Amino acid sequence: MKTMYQLFLATVLTVALLALSGCNTWKGLGEDFQSMGESMQKSGS
Repeated sequence: MKTMYQLFLATVLTVALLALSGCNTWKGLGEDFQSMGESMQKSGS
């Protein structure tokens, strides 16, 4: 049972790491934050 849990945890961590390691993912996230900041500045003025 413990081995099955460790295998599951390792798989989940590997998938998460691969998903977050892509440059496009971080670039897209940065663009989203930038867009959100610009929207907030426009609505404030």
